[in-house]
Amino acid sequence: MSAAEAVRFIHPGHTVAISGFASAGTPKDTIPALADRIRHTRAAGSNFTINLLTGASVSTDTERLLAEVDGIALRMPYQSETTTRQRINNGRMDYVDLHLSHVAQQVWQGYYGTVDVAVVEVAGITEAGELIPSASIGNNKTWLDVADKIILEVNSWVPAEMEGMHDVYYGTALPPNRRPIEITRADDRIGQTTYRVDPAKVVAVVETNASDTATSVTAPDAISTAIAGHVLDFFSSEIRAGRLPADTLLPLQVGIGNVANAVLSGLDRGGYQGLNCYSEVIQDGMLGLIKDGTIAHASATALALSEVGLADLNANIAFYRDHITLRPQEISNHPEVVRRLGVIAMNGMLEADIYGNVNSTHVMGTKIMNGIGGSGDFARNGYVSMFLSPSTARGGAISAIVPMVPHVDHTEHDTQVIVTEHGLADLRGLSPRRRARAIIDNCAHPEYRAMLDDYVARAEAAADAGQTPHLLGESFDFHRRYLATGSMR
Repeated sequence: MSAAEAVRFIHPGHTVAISGFASAGTPKDTIPALADRIRHTRAAGSNFTINLLTGASVSTDTERLLAEVDGIALRMPYQSETTTRQRINNGRMDYVDLHLSHVAQQVWQGYYGTVDVAVVEVAGITEAGELIPSASIGNNKTWLDVADKIILEVNSWVPAEMEGMHDVYYGTALPPNRRPIEITRADDRIGQTTYRVDPAKVVAVVETNASDTATSVTAPDAISTAIAGHVLDFFSSEIRAGRLPADTLLPLQVGIGNVANAVLSGLDRGGYQGLNCYSEVIQDGMLGLIKDGTIAHASATALALSEVGLADLNANIAFYRDHITLRPQEISNHPEVVRRLGVIAMNGMLEADIYGNVNSTHVMGTKIMNGIGGSGDFARNGYVSMFLSPSTARGGAISAIVPMVPHVDHTEHDTQVIVTEHGLADLRGLSPRRRARAIIDNCAHPEYRAMLDDYVARAEAAADAGQTPHLLGESFDFHRRYLATGSMR
């Protein structure tokens, strides 16, 4: 049936779970049709909102369409669209931010009530009635299992040769019936290539032919290139110390963005061969590294590619299928697997404080940006946990290194290495006071070091300085000064 007909199964107050992770695999027609339905019913005087569950972010247009008509009452678990962010921060939309590895379990346990309808994009349906995944898996297995009703979008744009790239694991269970997840290498396969579905729950099949929204890729600039250089130097020093294997390192997890792309580009120049990635998303940079043999295998839950990357993938899909595995996010982000593989976790941040606590979600401590996503899954459980960021924001008007972060997503216990364009602070084995010295000296922008030095000196001189010296009445001056004047200078 048409998308307009399919959305008649979605009613006000429903909890709707949709496919999509980093814009890959987002439903193409059904959600725009739902936004139109909400708009028309609202014009007629009816209040129509849904609770929206996803894998992570979805395509920007999809999120915006529903947010603009005030169609979302609750959003979970991750978002990255301006209108949605505004609705959340002004209190017009509830938002639950949580680790991505926790989503499936919490939904199974009923934290969000009944999932009334799932809308899932697939690449095809087999003769046996199983579903061929498209460019992301995310939470789709869970949505298909728990939803009362299912709307399938069958997207013929997805290359048929993508079948076989996926590893859909059906062995997870809730306590006390859990068993080990037997992944010991990034390229291990433990599941099947298709989703299972109860055909009695499928109420609509919508045919589409549309590409995923391309992810914008920013070429590495001088700052991101400098950050990448410090990371690569760190890898070399760890190899010399015997803590990383030469040539192959350990499986890499890299966040999204130009800093991540710069790190990937640097790997290409570092002489590494046969690397593995165990991450959330696969970006353009990874495709090039797979082609030249730098990366032997990349495991993730979704593709996050530019137009150039999508064209490359489609033109060489048979080749990439042998070097890429897409898994449910409860497996790609699973703490047990991350710990066992010894993943090197590299994630971005908004700011860090002088003791290593990291804020990756809230501007000035109160306004959400995107969400924690999967960074905590990897940071807390990785073999090495690294946070990367330029040393300043807003054109240098605000420091990314502050005395105390106003919102904590990753505590000092989850943070082992901090990197900015000015240097790298290895915090392993350091007490809080030594951490402060390492972060200020190596990571803070030179214009802010004197202020930070002054803060530390006065905090340590206090009679009750303690193990982690703070001047609690002054610790947020870095943020207050910017709010009051628009400048830190």
